[in-house]
Amino acid sequence: MTIATKPETSQRVSQESSIIAGIKYSVVHKIPGRIRLRVPLLAHDPYYAQNLQELLKSDSRILEVRVNFWATSVAIKYQLSSSSDELMQAYLVCLLHEARISQQSTVNSQQLGQTDDAGVKLPAFATLLALLGLGFPIPRVMIAATVAFAALPIAKRAYTSITQKGKLNIDCLDFIAIALTSAQGNLLTPALVMMLHEIGDMIRDRTARVTENHAADLLASLGHYTWIAQADGQKKHVLATDVQPQDTVIVYPGEQIPVDGQILRGKALIDQQKLTGEAMPVLRQVGEAVYASTLVREGEIYIQAERVGMATRAGASIELVQKAPVHDSRMGNYAATIADKAILPALIFSGLVFAATRNPARAASILTLDFVTGIRVSIPTTFLAALHHATRHGVLIRSGRALEKLAQVDTLVFDKTGTLTKGDIEVVEVETVTGRISTQRLLALAAAAEQRLTHPVAEAVVRYANRQNVEILPRQEFVYEIGLGVRAEIDGEQVIVGSDRFLRQCGILLDCLYEPHSCNHADCPKHLNCRISAHDSLLYVAVNQQFQGVIYYTDPLRRESPAVIEKLQTEYGMEIHLLTGDNQQRAIAVAEKLHLPLSQVHAEAFPEQKAEIIQKLHNSGKTVAFTGDGLNDSIALAYADVAISFGSGSEVARETADVVLMDDNLTSFLEAIAIARQTQAVIKQNIGLAVVPNLAALGLATTVGLHPLAATVVHNGSAIAAGLNGLRPLMHKDPPR
Repeated sequence: MTIATKPETSQRVSQESSIIAGIKYSVVHKIPGRIRLRVPLLAHDPYYAQNLQELLKSDSRILEVRVNFWATSVAIKYQLSSSSDELMQAYLVCLLHEARISQQSTVNSQQLGQTDDAGVKLPAFATLLALLGLGFPIPRVMIAATVAFAALPIAKRAYTSITQKGKLNIDCLDFIAIALTSAQGNLLTPALVMMLHEIGDMIRDRTARVTENHAADLLASLGHYTWIAQADGQKKHVLATDVQPQDTVIVYPGEQIPVDGQILRGKALIDQQKLTGEAMPVLRQVGEAVYASTLVREGEIYIQAERVGMATRAGASIELVQKAPVHDSRMGNYAATIADKAILPALIFSGLVFAATRNPARAASILTLDFVTGIRVSIPTTFLAALHHATRHGVLIRSGRALEKLAQVDTLVFDKTGTLTKGDIEVVEVETVTGRISTQRLLALAAAAEQRLTHPVAEAVVRYANRQNVEILPRQEFVYEIGLGVRAEIDGEQVIVGSDRFLRQCGILLDCLYEPHSCNHADCPKHLNCRISAHDSLLYVAVNQQFQGVIYYTDPLRRESPAVIEKLQTEYGMEIHLLTGDNQQRAIAVAEKLHLPLSQVHAEAFPEQKAEIIQKLHNSGKTVAFTGDGLNDSIALAYADVAISFGSGSEVARETADVVLMDDNLTSFLEAIAIARQTQAVIKQNIGLAVVPNLAALGLATTVGLHPLAATVVHNGSAIAAGLNGLRPLMHKDPPR
């Protein structure tokens, strides 16, 4: 392929307004690679303006974005590719509508958060009035009415539980205690109890794991828009969800494939890491299958759609995620469990005491000492403090249940690519044939030939040359063949860089190949030393039709992986498994580096097979955590007891995960486990603080009698003590890093 440049032509266009899905816009000016749009909504809606700016900046094909709020315009500079400039500009216009959709989702989430506060406002107001009533002449009727209104939701829930479910629940116990204490003229106690309960419930709800709310949005990971070829030869830009089977879909470089199907025309280098976990892109040509959610790195292909939406392999993965068991994510279910078991005995015991003593104060005291309030208040507080403490370590833990399970994990399953390894190709070494060329010259010629190519190996070679301070020479005419390599004229020499097959096609004799042959490291008859490890790959370099050497590259381990794995095995005594969609040879090479038993290595696993392995481990009695970052990991994440992903992981993986390592560092996971285990210890302390004083007071109330006010002091005092103890993680000072 010979690159030829042509002068850019500037074009001033008419500003006739158009509307796309309710967004009014006009094209002010455009040239190849740059367009300016006028969008009146930018002046009236700052949230939309911010969303549009963030959406455009996050697109890898967009180089620069400038928003002028006063002129209500946005200037966009974008990459020029083999696709037509008109198609790219049409795509940018579609983003105007997409920014409005994401804005509406944000607003809905904010409104949902506002409704969480409503339940606590009335009990708080009632508590304030009752406190003021101790020193000011506030009519008791007014205070009583406020308490009654605050108790109305509790009464409704208790009534619904009795009439529809036929069982007594925690609301029944709350309502009876509130009614008895209120009937005795004590209005501060029920108001305070209701406020504390509502605060605990609000904390639980706000930190609950998000599941079904995001399930409907997961298909966005299959691509937002795509091009289809019509019968009249025209191309149409449509939503990916509108593509029908048998449609011809066009995918350009840098775009995500939105359907499963077969290639009708063209060939492309496809990055399948999100779907299969393979670090290296694969070449796909006419007649071969391609899958939704994979990325076209190079080339342009026409695909006959066979499966769309949820019928694709990626869609099936999402559907399995949605069908995965959804665990109760409300924190502090200990309280509900204890209440279910304790409410009936408490009522019977209170009734017996009243029958024996004819003293309603003693009966009220027994109901007031319910053991549950302290737990309901302290456990959510403890979890919230721990979750906040975790965020200071770069770890987002979505729920109290996740924190609880994380403390119990005894088996950890890791994905390989992008989790234990970096997921990016890096050059390891450059080696030349003896007596022909220096390594510095070989690297300079190879980097010059590979410059500005989008293949990950080409990018790795250029990065390595820059790190070695090697000058990148100018490249003259060149021909790049997708999936094979590049031929280029560099500094007056003909340079060929690519696979061994590519060099053979060019008629070049290779002195040493990465193939089995009679050789040992001491006296290899070939020129190269044959020091290739099983997980390394080779890039071959020839100059002037003569083989000159090789460049070793690999997907290296994360720097912290060996230390993290060792600590998990030795200090925490965890069983570690490696589970990957990559091939067996690469998986074993990584396992050997990390000293993992080969019996705990599972390779070449499709997404549904990953889920089966997780379930098998779980069914054997283990508490299983799985760590992964791709769409191919999402099913296994959904079925694990604790799902762990990275902030840079795929959208589906992040939404499925219980724990997100926001700083993309496995060391943060060790800190998360330590925090989880510390939290578990604090919770046990809180249960003791809540139960022991109430149990002692209950003994007094049953035998010698206890005034309801004293019972309230013991009851609320233990709850406050447990709540304060739960805040200890917030007081923890992190050591300087």
